[in-house]
Amino acid sequence: MNRFSAAFSRSILHSVPVPLLALLLLLGSQSLLAETAFRVVTSIKPIHSILAGLMVGTEGPELLLEGDALPFGYRLSEAQQASLAAADLVVWVGPELEKFLIGPVTQAQQSGRQVVTLLDNPELKILPSRWSKREDSTERDPFIWMDSRNTLILVDELARALMDADNGRAHLYRRNRAKLLVRVAELDRRLEYGYRGLKSGVGMAYFDTLQYFEQAYALKIRGVLTQSPEQPLEAINLLQSHARLKEGYYSCLLTERGMPMPELPLLTEGVDINIGVLDSLGSGFAAGPELYFQLMEENTAAIKSCLQYSGEPAALATAEQFEPETNRIGGKFMLIDHNGKLVTEKDLLGKYQMLYFGYTFCPDICPTSLQVMSLALDMLGERAALIKPYFITVDPERDNAQVMKNYVKYFNQELMGLTGTKAMIERVAKAYKVRYEKVIEEGGDPDLYIMDHSASVYLMAPNGEFITKFAHGISAKQMVEGLNAYLPKQTAAKP
Repeated sequence: MNRFSAAFSRSILHSVPVPLLALLLLLGSQSLLAETAFRVVTSIKPIHSILAGLMVGTEGPELLLEGDALPFGYRLSEAQQASLAAADLVVWVGPELEKFLIGPVTQAQQSGRQVVTLLDNPELKILPSRWSKREDSTERDPFIWMDSRNTLILVDELARALMDADNGRAHLYRRNRAKLLVRVAELDRRLEYGYRGLKSGVGMAYFDTLQYFEQAYALKIRGVLTQSPEQPLEAINLLQSHARLKEGYYSCLLTERGMPMPELPLLTEGVDINIGVLDSLGSGFAAGPELYFQLMEENTAAIKSCLQYSGEPAALATAEQFEPETNRIGGKFMLIDHNGKLVTEKDLLGKYQMLYFGYTFCPDICPTSLQVMSLALDMLGERAALIKPYFITVDPERDNAQVMKNYVKYFNQELMGLTGTKAMIERVAKAYKVRYEKVIEEGGDPDLYIMDHSASVYLMAPNGEFITKFAHGISAKQMVEGLNAYLPKQTAAKP
Protein backbone atom coordinates (compact mmCIF):
# COMPACT_ATOMS: atom_id res chain seq x y z
CA MET A 1 0.00 0.00 0.00
CA ASN A 2 1.49 3.41 -1.00
CA ARG A 3 1.49 6.51 1.22
CA PHE A 4 -1.45 8.07 -0.62
CA SER A 5 -3.70 4.98 -0.31
CA ALA A 6 -2.69 4.51 3.32
CA ALA A 7 -3.54 8.12 4.14
CA PHE A 8 -6.81 7.80 2.24
CA SER A 9 -7.70 4.66 4.20
CA ARG A 10 -6.96 6.40 7.51
CA SER A 11 -9.14 9.33 6.53
CA ILE A 12 -12.02 7.04 5.63
CA LEU A 13 -11.71 5.14 8.92
CA HIS A 14 -11.58 8.36 10.93
CA SER A 15 -14.73 9.60 9.21
CA VAL A 16 -16.75 6.47 10.10
CA PRO A 17 -18.68 6.68 13.43
CA VAL A 18 -17.20 4.41 16.13
CA PRO A 19 -20.30 2.14 16.55
CA LEU A 20 -20.53 1.64 12.80
CA LEU A 21 -16.80 0.97 12.57
CA ALA A 22 -17.06 -1.68 15.30
CA LEU A 23 -19.93 -3.33 13.46
CA LEU A 24 -17.98 -3.36 10.20
CA LEU A 25 -14.98 -4.91 11.94
CA LEU A 26 -17.18 -7.55 13.58
CA LEU A 27 -18.85 -8.46 10.31
CA GLY A 28 -15.47 -8.61 8.62
CA SER A 29 -14.06 -10.95 11.28
CA GLN A 30 -17.14 -13.19 11.11
CA SER A 31 -16.81 -13.33 7.33
CA LEU A 32 -13.16 -14.29 7.68
CA LEU A 33 -14.03 -17.01 10.22
CA ALA A 34 -16.75 -18.34 7.94
CA GLU A 35 -14.26 -18.58 5.10
CA THR A 36 -11.64 -20.34 7.21
CA ALA A 37 -13.92 -22.54 9.38
CA PHE A 38 -12.91 -26.20 9.41
CA ARG A 39 -15.98 -28.17 8.32
CA VAL A 40 -16.48 -31.77 9.41
CA VAL A 41 -19.54 -33.65 8.19
CA THR A 42 -20.60 -37.05 9.51
CA SER A 43 -23.55 -39.34 8.97
CA ILE A 44 -25.03 -40.91 12.09
CA LYS A 45 -25.45 -39.83 15.69
CA PRO A 46 -23.07 -42.25 17.49
CA ILE A 47 -20.11 -41.18 15.33
CA HIS A 48 -21.20 -37.53 15.50
CA SER A 49 -21.21 -37.83 19.31
CA ILE A 50 -17.59 -39.01 19.41
CA LEU A 51 -16.53 -36.28 16.99
CA ALA A 52 -18.46 -33.68 19.00
CA GLY A 53 -16.54 -34.72 22.12
CA LEU A 54 -13.26 -34.37 20.26
CA MET A 55 -14.24 -30.99 18.78
CA VAL A 56 -15.30 -29.21 21.98
CA GLY A 57 -14.10 -25.62 21.69
CA THR A 58 -14.49 -25.56 17.89
CA GLU A 59 -17.46 -25.15 15.54
CA GLY A 60 -18.17 -28.87 15.97
CA PRO A 61 -19.19 -31.47 13.39
CA GLU A 62 -22.24 -31.30 11.14
CA LEU A 63 -24.73 -34.19 11.37
CA LEU A 64 -26.60 -35.47 8.32
CA LEU A 65 -29.15 -37.77 9.98
CA GLU A 66 -30.81 -35.51 12.54
CA GLY A 67 -33.74 -36.24 14.85
CA ASP A 68 -35.04 -39.80 14.53
CA ALA A 69 -33.78 -40.30 10.97
CA LEU A 70 -32.24 -43.70 10.22
CA PRO A 71 -29.77 -44.58 7.45
CA PHE A 72 -31.92 -47.28 5.88
CA GLY A 73 -33.34 -45.95 2.62
CA TYR A 74 -32.31 -42.39 3.50
CA ARG A 75 -32.01 -39.68 0.81
CA LEU A 76 -29.88 -36.57 1.07
CA SER A 77 -31.46 -33.16 0.62
CA GLU A 78 -29.91 -30.57 -1.68
CA ALA A 79 -28.64 -28.67 1.38
CA GLN A 80 -26.98 -31.83 2.73
CA GLN A 81 -25.36 -32.51 -0.62
CA ALA A 82 -24.00 -28.96 -0.54
CA SER A 83 -22.63 -29.52 2.99
CA LEU A 84 -20.81 -32.63 1.83
CA ALA A 85 -19.41 -30.81 -1.19
CA ALA A 86 -18.06 -28.02 1.05
CA ALA A 87 -16.70 -30.26 3.83
CA ASP A 88 -13.01 -30.41 4.65
CA LEU A 89 -13.44 -33.83 6.30
CA VAL A 90 -16.19 -36.41 5.80
CA VAL A 91 -16.56 -39.28 8.29
CA TRP A 92 -18.88 -42.20 7.64
CA VAL A 93 -19.08 -45.82 8.77
CA GLY A 94 -19.14 -47.45 5.34
CA PRO A 95 -21.34 -48.74 2.51
CA GLU A 96 -22.79 -51.57 4.61
CA LEU A 97 -24.72 -49.02 6.71
CA GLU A 98 -24.97 -45.80 4.70
CA LYS A 99 -25.72 -46.84 1.13
CA PHE A 100 -27.09 -43.35 0.46
CA LEU A 101 -23.56 -41.95 0.87
CA ILE A 102 -21.71 -44.19 -1.58
CA GLY A 103 -22.06 -41.80 -4.52
CA PRO A 104 -21.54 -38.52 -2.60
CA VAL A 105 -18.49 -39.90 -0.78
CA THR A 106 -16.95 -41.03 -4.08
CA GLN A 107 -17.51 -37.53 -5.50
CA ALA A 108 -16.01 -35.94 -2.38
CA GLN A 109 -12.88 -38.07 -2.75
CA GLN A 110 -12.58 -37.25 -6.45
CA SER A 111 -12.78 -33.53 -5.64
CA GLY A 112 -9.92 -33.81 -3.14
CA ARG A 113 -11.95 -33.89 0.08
CA GLN A 114 -10.59 -35.97 2.93
CA VAL A 115 -12.85 -38.96 3.66
CA VAL A 116 -12.61 -41.35 6.61
CA THR A 117 -14.32 -44.71 6.10
CA LEU A 118 -14.32 -46.29 9.54
CA LEU A 119 -14.89 -49.86 8.37
CA ASP A 120 -11.66 -49.60 6.35
CA ASN A 121 -9.57 -48.74 9.42
CA PRO A 122 -7.21 -51.67 10.19
CA GLU A 123 -6.83 -50.58 13.83
CA LEU A 124 -10.50 -51.30 14.60
CA LYS A 125 -12.01 -54.67 15.40
CA ILE A 126 -14.20 -55.30 12.35
CA LEU A 127 -16.47 -58.34 12.38
CA PRO A 128 -17.76 -59.97 9.20
CA SER A 129 -21.48 -59.81 8.51
CA ARG A 130 -23.39 -62.87 9.65
CA TRP A 131 -25.82 -62.54 6.74
CA SER A 132 -23.78 -62.96 3.60
CA LYS A 133 -24.58 -66.17 1.74
CA ARG A 134 -21.34 -66.09 -0.26
CA GLU A 135 -18.26 -67.70 1.25
CA ASP A 136 -15.99 -65.13 -0.42
CA SER A 137 -18.05 -62.16 0.80
CA THR A 138 -16.22 -59.22 2.34
CA GLU A 139 -19.36 -57.62 3.78
CA ARG A 140 -18.77 -56.26 7.28
CA ASP A 141 -20.91 -55.69 10.36
CA PRO A 142 -21.18 -51.89 10.65
CA PHE A 143 -22.17 -51.50 14.33
CA ILE A 144 -18.57 -51.00 15.47
CA TRP A 145 -19.38 -48.51 18.26
CA MET A 146 -21.41 -51.11 20.18
CA ASP A 147 -18.12 -52.41 21.62
CA SER A 148 -16.79 -49.66 23.88
CA ARG A 149 -13.28 -51.05 23.39
CA ASN A 150 -13.67 -50.27 19.71
CA THR A 151 -14.75 -46.79 20.72
CA LEU A 152 -11.48 -46.30 22.58
CA ILE A 153 -9.73 -46.90 19.27
CA LEU A 154 -12.25 -44.72 17.42
CA VAL A 155 -11.42 -41.81 19.72
CA ASP A 156 -7.72 -42.20 18.91
CA GLU A 157 -8.21 -42.60 15.17
CA LEU A 158 -10.67 -39.72 14.79
CA ALA A 159 -8.49 -37.45 16.92
CA ARG A 160 -5.56 -38.28 14.66
CA ALA A 161 -7.63 -37.49 11.55
CA LEU A 162 -8.70 -34.14 13.01
CA MET A 163 -5.15 -33.19 13.99
CA ASP A 164 -3.80 -34.12 10.56
CA ALA A 165 -6.49 -32.16 8.72
CA ASP A 166 -6.66 -29.15 11.08
CA ASN A 167 -3.18 -28.97 12.57
CA GLY A 168 -3.60 -25.43 13.86
CA ARG A 169 -5.97 -26.69 16.54
CA ALA A 170 -4.21 -29.96 17.27
CA HIS A 171 -3.77 -28.90 20.90
CA LEU A 172 -7.57 -28.75 21.33
CA TYR A 173 -8.12 -32.18 19.78
CA ARG A 174 -5.30 -33.64 21.87
CA ARG A 175 -6.79 -32.24 25.09
CA ASN A 176 -10.31 -33.42 24.23
CA ARG A 177 -8.97 -36.85 23.24
CA ALA A 178 -7.42 -37.34 26.69
CA LYS A 179 -10.67 -36.41 28.45
CA LEU A 180 -12.81 -38.56 26.19
CA LEU A 181 -10.58 -41.62 26.56
CA VAL A 182 -10.96 -41.46 30.35
CA ARG A 183 -14.76 -41.41 30.05
CA VAL A 184 -14.93 -44.24 27.52
CA ALA A 185 -12.50 -46.39 29.55
CA GLU A 186 -14.67 -45.90 32.63
CA LEU A 187 -17.77 -46.85 30.64
CA ASP A 188 -16.01 -49.97 29.38
CA ARG A 189 -15.20 -51.09 32.92
CA ARG A 190 -18.78 -50.48 34.01
CA LEU A 191 -20.15 -52.50 31.12
CA GLU A 192 -17.78 -55.42 31.75
CA TYR A 193 -18.58 -55.59 35.45
CA GLY A 194 -22.25 -54.80 34.92
CA TYR A 195 -22.95 -58.26 33.51
CA ARG A 196 -21.26 -60.18 36.30
CA GLY A 197 -23.64 -62.22 38.37
CA LEU A 198 -26.52 -61.42 36.04
CA LYS A 199 -29.24 -64.05 36.33
CA SER A 200 -30.40 -64.21 32.77
CA GLY A 201 -31.82 -66.43 30.12
CA VAL A 202 -31.12 -66.51 26.41
CA GLY A 203 -32.15 -63.60 24.24
CA MET A 204 -33.31 -63.11 20.67
CA ALA A 205 -32.70 -59.92 18.68
CA TYR A 206 -35.02 -58.73 15.94
CA PHE A 207 -32.20 -56.93 14.09
CA ASP A 208 -28.52 -57.84 13.98
CA THR A 209 -27.13 -54.82 15.84
CA LEU A 210 -25.49 -56.57 18.81
CA GLN A 211 -22.73 -58.79 17.40
CA TYR A 212 -19.96 -56.51 18.75
CA PHE A 213 -21.74 -56.18 22.10
CA GLU A 214 -22.18 -59.95 22.31
CA GLN A 215 -18.48 -60.64 21.80
CA ALA A 216 -17.27 -57.86 24.07
CA TYR A 217 -19.46 -58.70 27.07
CA ALA A 218 -20.39 -62.38 26.54
CA LEU A 219 -24.04 -61.47 25.99
CA LYS A 220 -26.34 -64.45 25.48
CA ILE A 221 -28.06 -63.62 22.17
CA ARG A 222 -28.60 -66.90 20.34
CA GLY A 223 -31.11 -65.87 17.69
CA VAL A 224 -31.43 -63.00 15.22
CA LEU A 225 -34.38 -62.54 12.87
CA THR A 226 -32.99 -60.29 10.16
CA GLN A 227 -30.00 -58.12 9.33
CA SER A 228 -31.75 -54.75 9.04
CA PRO A 229 -35.02 -53.11 7.85
CA GLU A 230 -33.54 -53.26 4.33
CA GLN A 231 -33.56 -57.06 4.39
CA PRO A 232 -37.05 -58.65 4.41
CA LEU A 233 -37.67 -61.26 7.08
CA GLU A 234 -37.88 -64.70 5.49
CA ALA A 235 -41.10 -66.61 6.19
CA ILE A 236 -39.28 -69.76 7.29
CA ASN A 237 -37.20 -67.78 9.78
CA LEU A 238 -40.35 -66.11 11.11
CA LEU A 239 -42.12 -69.46 11.64
CA GLN A 240 -39.12 -71.12 13.26
CA SER A 241 -38.48 -68.16 15.55
CA HIS A 242 -42.14 -68.01 16.59
CA ALA A 243 -42.06 -71.70 17.45
CA ARG A 244 -38.93 -71.27 19.58
CA LEU A 245 -40.42 -68.29 21.39
CA LYS A 246 -43.57 -70.25 22.12
CA GLU A 247 -41.57 -73.20 23.43
CA GLY A 248 -39.79 -70.88 25.86
CA TYR A 249 -36.37 -71.29 24.30
CA TYR A 250 -35.79 -67.53 24.59
CA SER A 251 -36.55 -65.40 27.62
CA CYS A 252 -36.23 -62.03 25.92
CA LEU A 253 -36.85 -60.38 22.54
CA LEU A 254 -34.83 -57.24 21.80
CA THR A 255 -36.18 -54.76 19.24
CA GLU A 256 -34.79 -51.45 17.92
CA ARG A 257 -36.36 -48.03 18.36
CA GLY A 258 -37.72 -46.53 15.16
CA MET A 259 -36.97 -49.53 12.92
CA PRO A 260 -40.07 -50.93 11.18
CA MET A 261 -41.05 -54.41 12.36
CA PRO A 262 -44.23 -55.36 10.47
CA GLU A 263 -43.89 -59.04 11.43
CA LEU A 264 -43.68 -58.38 15.19
CA PRO A 265 -47.40 -59.13 15.88
CA LEU A 266 -47.11 -62.48 14.08
CA LEU A 267 -43.84 -63.29 15.81
CA THR A 268 -45.20 -62.70 19.32
CA GLU A 269 -48.76 -63.98 18.83
CA GLY A 270 -49.62 -66.24 21.76
CA VAL A 271 -46.17 -65.79 23.29
CA ASP A 272 -45.47 -64.54 26.81
CA ILE A 273 -42.02 -62.94 26.65
CA ASN A 274 -40.10 -59.91 27.84
CA ILE A 275 -39.60 -57.35 25.08
CA GLY A 276 -36.77 -54.81 25.32
CA VAL A 277 -36.34 -51.73 23.15
CA LEU A 278 -32.79 -50.78 22.11
CA ASP A 279 -31.64 -47.56 20.46
CA SER A 280 -28.36 -48.56 18.85
CA LEU A 281 -28.38 -45.62 16.43
CA GLY A 282 -29.28 -43.06 19.10
CA SER A 283 -32.38 -41.83 17.28
CA GLY A 284 -34.14 -41.04 20.55
CA PHE A 285 -31.33 -38.92 22.02
CA ALA A 286 -30.32 -35.33 21.41
CA ALA A 287 -27.20 -35.15 19.24
CA GLY A 288 -24.04 -34.12 21.02
CA PRO A 289 -21.06 -35.33 23.09
CA GLU A 290 -23.28 -37.08 25.67
CA LEU A 291 -25.27 -39.14 23.19
CA TYR A 292 -22.83 -42.06 22.93
CA PHE A 293 -22.73 -42.55 26.70
CA GLN A 294 -26.52 -42.26 26.99
CA LEU A 295 -26.97 -44.77 24.16
CA MET A 296 -24.67 -47.39 25.69
CA GLU A 297 -26.08 -47.02 29.19
CA GLU A 298 -29.71 -47.16 28.08
CA ASN A 299 -29.08 -50.15 25.83
CA THR A 300 -27.32 -51.94 28.69
CA ALA A 301 -30.21 -51.22 31.04
CA ALA A 302 -32.73 -52.41 28.44
CA ILE A 303 -30.82 -55.66 27.84
CA LYS A 304 -30.49 -56.39 31.55
CA SER A 305 -34.12 -55.59 32.24
CA CYS A 306 -35.22 -57.82 29.38
CA LEU A 307 -33.00 -60.77 30.29
CA GLN A 308 -33.46 -60.64 34.05
CA TYR A 309 -36.43 -62.44 35.54
CA SER A 310 -35.44 -61.70 39.12
CA GLY A 311 -37.31 -58.40 39.14
CA GLU A 312 -34.21 -56.58 40.38
CA PRO A 313 -33.74 -53.09 38.96
CA ALA A 314 -31.63 -53.05 35.83
CA ALA A 315 -28.60 -50.81 36.11
CA LEU A 316 -24.93 -50.67 35.36
CA ALA A 317 -22.45 -51.82 37.93
CA THR A 318 -22.11 -49.69 41.03
CA ALA A 319 -19.02 -47.63 41.66
CA GLU A 320 -17.78 -50.17 44.21
CA GLN A 321 -17.70 -52.79 41.46
CA PHE A 322 -15.48 -51.00 39.02
CA GLU A 323 -13.45 -48.35 40.81
CA PRO A 324 -9.87 -48.90 42.04
CA GLU A 325 -9.29 -52.62 41.68
CA THR A 326 -5.70 -52.61 42.91
CA ASN A 327 -6.43 -54.57 46.09
CA ARG A 328 -9.03 -56.84 44.56
CA ILE A 329 -7.36 -58.42 41.52
CA GLY A 330 -4.86 -61.26 41.88
CA GLY A 331 -4.24 -63.73 44.64
CA LYS A 332 -3.12 -67.26 45.41
CA PHE A 333 -3.37 -69.93 42.74
CA MET A 334 -1.74 -73.15 41.58
CA LEU A 335 -1.45 -74.05 37.88
CA ILE A 336 0.62 -76.20 35.50
CA ASP A 337 2.81 -74.61 32.84
CA HIS A 338 3.08 -75.88 29.28
CA ASN A 339 6.15 -77.92 30.27
CA GLY A 340 4.16 -79.81 32.91
CA LYS A 341 5.67 -78.01 35.92
CA LEU A 342 3.67 -76.73 38.87
CA VAL A 343 3.41 -72.92 39.04
CA THR A 344 2.06 -70.73 41.85
CA GLU A 345 1.54 -66.98 42.09
CA LYS A 346 4.93 -66.71 43.82
CA ASP A 347 6.71 -68.02 40.72
CA LEU A 348 5.45 -65.00 38.77
CA LEU A 349 7.06 -62.45 41.10
CA GLY A 350 10.17 -60.49 40.19
CA LYS A 351 9.05 -59.26 36.78
CA TYR A 352 6.09 -57.35 35.43
CA GLN A 353 3.53 -59.84 34.24
CA MET A 354 1.12 -59.63 31.30
CA LEU A 355 -1.71 -62.14 31.71
CA TYR A 356 -4.29 -63.07 29.10
CA PHE A 357 -7.15 -65.51 29.73
CA GLY A 358 -8.49 -67.41 26.72
CA TYR A 359 -8.42 -70.81 25.02
CA THR A 360 -6.69 -72.43 22.08
CA PHE A 361 -9.88 -73.23 20.12
CA CYS A 362 -10.83 -69.52 20.17
CA PRO A 363 -11.63 -68.54 16.55
CA ASP A 364 -10.50 -64.90 16.49
CA ILE A 365 -10.38 -62.88 19.73
CA CYS A 366 -7.65 -64.87 21.48
CA PRO A 367 -5.22 -65.11 18.52
CA THR A 368 -5.68 -61.41 17.83
CA SER A 369 -5.05 -60.44 21.45
CA LEU A 370 -1.99 -62.65 21.72
CA GLN A 371 -0.60 -61.27 18.45
CA VAL A 372 -1.06 -57.71 19.71
CA MET A 373 0.60 -58.58 23.02
CA SER A 374 3.50 -60.29 21.22
CA LEU A 375 3.98 -57.40 18.79
CA ALA A 376 3.94 -54.90 21.66
CA LEU A 377 6.71 -56.85 23.39
CA ASP A 378 8.74 -56.87 20.17
CA MET A 379 8.27 -53.11 19.85
CA LEU A 380 9.55 -52.60 23.39
CA GLY A 381 12.92 -53.99 22.37
CA GLU A 382 15.30 -54.55 25.28
CA ARG A 383 12.71 -53.30 27.77
CA ALA A 384 10.59 -56.37 27.04
CA ALA A 385 12.98 -58.26 29.36
CA LEU A 386 11.20 -56.51 32.25
CA ILE A 387 7.98 -58.37 31.40
CA LYS A 388 6.91 -62.02 31.37
CA PRO A 389 3.80 -62.84 29.29
CA TYR A 390 1.35 -65.60 30.29
CA PHE A 391 -1.58 -67.23 28.51
CA ILE A 392 -4.01 -68.88 30.96
CA THR A 393 -6.64 -71.19 29.51
CA VAL A 394 -10.30 -71.07 30.55
CA ASP A 395 -10.88 -74.39 28.75
CA PRO A 396 -8.90 -76.99 30.72
CA GLU A 397 -10.99 -79.84 29.27
CA ARG A 398 -9.26 -79.43 25.90
CA ASP A 399 -6.18 -77.34 26.72
CA ASN A 400 -3.75 -79.70 28.41
CA ALA A 401 -0.05 -78.86 28.79
CA GLN A 402 0.95 -80.29 25.41
CA VAL A 403 -1.82 -78.44 23.56
CA MET A 404 -0.76 -75.22 25.26
CA LYS A 405 2.89 -75.82 24.40
CA ASN A 406 2.09 -76.33 20.71
CA TYR A 407 -0.10 -73.22 20.69
CA VAL A 408 2.02 -70.56 22.43
CA LYS A 409 5.07 -71.13 20.24
CA TYR A 410 3.28 -69.39 17.37
CA PHE A 411 3.18 -66.06 19.21
CA ASN A 412 6.22 -65.26 21.36
CA GLN A 413 9.13 -67.37 22.56
CA GLU A 414 8.69 -65.94 26.07
CA LEU A 415 4.95 -66.64 26.25
CA MET A 416 4.16 -69.21 28.94
CA GLY A 417 0.98 -71.27 28.69
CA LEU A 418 -0.76 -72.17 31.95
CA THR A 419 -3.44 -74.79 32.46
CA GLY A 420 -4.68 -77.06 35.26
CA THR A 421 -7.74 -78.85 36.54
CA LYS A 422 -11.18 -77.29 36.30
CA ALA A 423 -10.99 -76.31 39.99
CA MET A 424 -7.56 -74.68 39.49
CA ILE A 425 -8.83 -72.59 36.60
CA GLU A 426 -11.95 -71.55 38.51
CA ARG A 427 -9.77 -70.38 41.40
CA VAL A 428 -7.39 -68.25 39.31
CA ALA A 429 -10.26 -66.82 37.24
CA LYS A 430 -12.05 -65.81 40.43
CA ALA A 431 -8.88 -64.20 41.79
CA TYR A 432 -8.51 -62.08 38.64
CA LYS A 433 -12.25 -61.36 38.25
CA VAL A 434 -12.31 -63.14 34.89
CA ARG A 435 -15.69 -64.17 33.57
CA TYR A 436 -16.07 -67.18 31.28
CA GLU A 437 -18.79 -69.58 30.21
CA LYS A 438 -19.07 -72.71 28.11
CA VAL A 439 -21.55 -72.34 25.23
CA ILE A 440 -22.92 -75.18 23.13
CA GLU A 441 -24.92 -74.11 20.08
CA GLU A 442 -28.39 -75.59 19.79
CA GLY A 443 -28.24 -78.86 17.87
CA GLY A 444 -24.48 -78.61 17.54
CA ASP A 445 -21.74 -81.07 18.41
CA PRO A 446 -21.17 -80.83 22.19
CA ASP A 447 -17.43 -81.30 21.58
CA LEU A 448 -17.33 -78.19 19.39
CA TYR A 449 -18.38 -75.75 22.09
CA ILE A 450 -17.07 -72.21 22.42
CA MET A 451 -16.04 -70.30 25.53
CA ASP A 452 -17.40 -66.81 26.13
CA HIS A 453 -14.83 -64.98 28.23
CA SER A 454 -13.36 -61.66 29.30
CA ALA A 455 -10.75 -60.48 26.83
CA SER A 456 -8.56 -57.92 28.58
CA VAL A 457 -4.79 -58.18 29.10
CA TYR A 458 -3.77 -57.73 32.75
CA LEU A 459 -0.59 -55.93 33.74
CA MET A 460 0.73 -56.92 37.17
CA ALA A 461 3.64 -55.40 39.07
CA PRO A 462 6.77 -57.40 40.03
CA ASN A 463 5.34 -57.68 43.58
CA GLY A 464 2.11 -59.19 42.25
CA GLU A 465 -0.07 -56.11 42.62
CA PHE A 466 -2.57 -55.24 39.91
CA ILE A 467 -1.63 -52.20 37.80
CA THR A 468 -4.09 -51.93 34.90
CA LYS A 469 -5.92 -53.74 32.13
CA PHE A 470 -5.56 -53.25 28.39
CA ALA A 471 -8.92 -53.54 26.64
CA HIS A 472 -9.36 -55.98 23.79
CA GLY A 473 -9.15 -54.21 20.44
CA ILE A 474 -6.36 -51.74 21.15
CA SER A 475 -3.39 -51.70 18.80
CA ALA A 476 0.13 -52.84 19.68
CA LYS A 477 1.25 -49.21 19.46
CA GLN A 478 -1.34 -48.17 22.06
CA MET A 479 -0.29 -51.06 24.30
CA VAL A 480 3.35 -49.97 24.10
CA GLU A 481 2.34 -46.43 25.06
CA GLY A 482 0.49 -47.84 28.06
CA LEU A 483 3.38 -50.07 29.12
CA ASN A 484 5.85 -47.21 28.85
CA ALA A 485 3.71 -45.29 31.33
CA TYR A 486 4.25 -47.98 34.00
CA LEU A 487 7.66 -49.45 33.33
CA PRO A 488 10.72 -47.92 35.07
CA LYS A 489 11.63 -44.54 33.60
CA GLN A 490 14.34 -45.50 31.22
CA THR A 491 14.58 -44.64 27.54
CA ALA A 492 11.03 -45.28 26.34
CA ALA A 493 10.51 -47.61 23.44
CA LYS A 494 9.32 -45.79 20.33
CA PRO A 495 5.89 -47.11 19.39
